[in-house]
Amino acid sequence: MSAPSPSPSGPAARAGRIPALNWTDAHRTTIQLRFADVDAMGHINNARYAEFLEVARMDMSAALGIHGDDDQSVLARMEIDYVQEIRLGQAVVVESLIERVGNSSWTVINRFVADGVACAFARSVQVRVDANRAPEALPPRFRDCVGPLLARPESVA
Repeated sequence: MSAPSPSPSGPAARAGRIPALNWTDAHRTTIQLRFADVDAMGHINNARYAEFLEVARMDMSAALGIHGDDDQSVLARMEIDYVQEIRLGQAVVVESLIERVGNSSWTVINRFVADGVACAFARSVQVRVDANRAPEALPPRFRDCVGPLLARPESVA
């Protein structure tokens, strides 16, 4: 019986953990790294990624014209797949696409890029709520606003 093949490693294997989507269409938010973002391991602390995602969601919403009554929402779920570390001094951009728009919720996917290298992938679900914090239908205008950022598989030329 032969030994199992080793798992692939390196950039090619890591890249597969981030979906091949229309990232060229994504909204981009530049993140300014601070010394306080670094942990004892010398890289950006994992908890900071959640803060960066919040900044990116707010920036994307403003760019799409989603304000006030259009965005009465709560964060219902967030997941982050850390692929490669980010270090202080790198140029970091969070790219955002809309993966799904439901009746009362929408899913945002993000790719963290540092010095041109994809380093992490995130997915978050926002739920629109009413004054009592119960889920409420998204306004029709919302779908029109996010339409330009809908995610789709990367086309092969």
